[in-house]
Amino acid sequence: MSKDFGRPPLAEENRTLVEQRLKEAAVGKGIRETLTVEWRTQPLHIEVIDMPVDSLYYNPGTHRIRAQRSHDPEKDLTLDEDPWCPDGQDYLHYLLKALPADPSKGDPDFDKLLESLRDFKQNEPGLITRDGILVNGNTRRAALKELGVANIRVGVLPDSCTWDDINAVELSLQLRPDSRREYSYINRLLTIDEQHLLGRPMTDIARDFRIRVTTCEQDLWILSCLRDLVERSKDGEAQLRLLDFEKQQEKLRELHRRYVKEAAVSRDNAELLKELRLVAIALNFSKTDVRLIEPDFKDRYLDRRLPDGLKAAPSAPSAIAIPGLNRSVRSAAPKVAQAKALTDIVLKARAVETAEDGNLSERGTAAAQTFASARDAIEDALEPAGKDARIRKRKQAAPDRIADACQDIEQCITDLVLARASRSLDEEAFDEAVIKLHETLGKLAHESARSIKTPGDGVSWLLDAVRQESV
Repeated sequence: MSKDFGRPPLAEENRTLVEQRLKEAAVGKGIRETLTVEWRTQPLHIEVIDMPVDSLYYNPGTHRIRAQRSHDPEKDLTLDEDPWCPDGQDYLHYLLKALPADPSKGDPDFDKLLESLRDFKQNEPGLITRDGILVNGNTRRAALKELGVANIRVGVLPDSCTWDDINAVELSLQLRPDSRREYSYINRLLTIDEQHLLGRPMTDIARDFRIRVTTCEQDLWILSCLRDLVERSKDGEAQLRLLDFEKQQEKLRELHRRYVKEAAVSRDNAELLKELRLVAIALNFSKTDVRLIEPDFKDRYLDRRLPDGLKAAPSAPSAIAIPGLNRSVRSAAPKVAQAKALTDIVLKARAVETAEDGNLSERGTAAAQTFASARDAIEDALEPAGKDARIRKRKQAAPDRIADACQDIEQCITDLVLARASRSLDEEAFDEAVIKLHETLGKLAHESARSIKTPGDGVSWLLDAVRQESV
């Protein structure tokens, strides 16, 4: 069940105005504008009317800024206690304008929306309940308020609308293929998790989000990891937030794929790999650097480079989640516990450093030094790890073959341009070569599907392309 936020103060006034304007639209002689939404699994055509911008309310349950609400804990608490009060609505207004990865900064996409509305007015209508709560168009209303526009065009949902309906309709509109402003990465994870907790089948969630079931399971696993990191980062009042990992999407997905592959051989090695890569992610290393970290990274390269202050005694063995299953096991491996202890130190240091925000207090200075020492040690360890990885890579020719083929195709494009200029292309021979390429890609997709259990973005594209060809 979705959370019920109750009714806003102007609910009755808005209902009266909505009914009045719906009647005016019904008897009017002009062209009536309608909007189609998915309503309780069926398409529904609803009337569009004008409503005063200032009389409407932002939806406190909108998924667009779910993670960003933690930016200011005090205002977030105000929003929970009274989402309709001016302070709560002002906080929502602020977050709708903010950069999802860092709400202390303005979002360039919001500035583009402002410019578009200023130049071309409102193209797409928003969507409200009869109480005046915005189900879709929260960001557009924020932009119109900034521009001082008096009215906003909105479709009106049926009188029987509940908070479960609001949640479902918002989700269906946001996940349309032509959506202009997608949920941020963390908000997308939270929305998938919310649907999962509502008891919806994973196949239905995956279909709504237009992703595979395996990707859904991957996202839930990642969110579980991030929540664990947030909890472990707590040091007094300082604590990281989910949105602090907003820009780590590709690293986290690669981590999951590598974890699943390693877990098929050794659960402890998979946990060791996870902790070591998570600490590198927390330290903001690049994707290519994180990729160099394998289960032997700490023993082989890192331990002798770690300062004594980062060699804390490991905590007691803790439960580890099994991807795809709703159960966990306990790992007693000392190496895993030691890696977790290092991760905890770095997480707490980052939390304190973030909370101090540049203040030169003794605690903040110590946290910054710890963070820098850990980063320096891992950076030093990555150099020999990278050299060894390059040697291992030479033994794995398949990726290199693809890279070489891409270079050949790039050269082919250049040759086509030159041939067009001189009208010297043998079109029949070229067509035969493309048919051969098509057949070869089909074979490559077949073997990739057999060899790779959790496809990345590239292999997923290849499998989808071949699958669509066969339909």
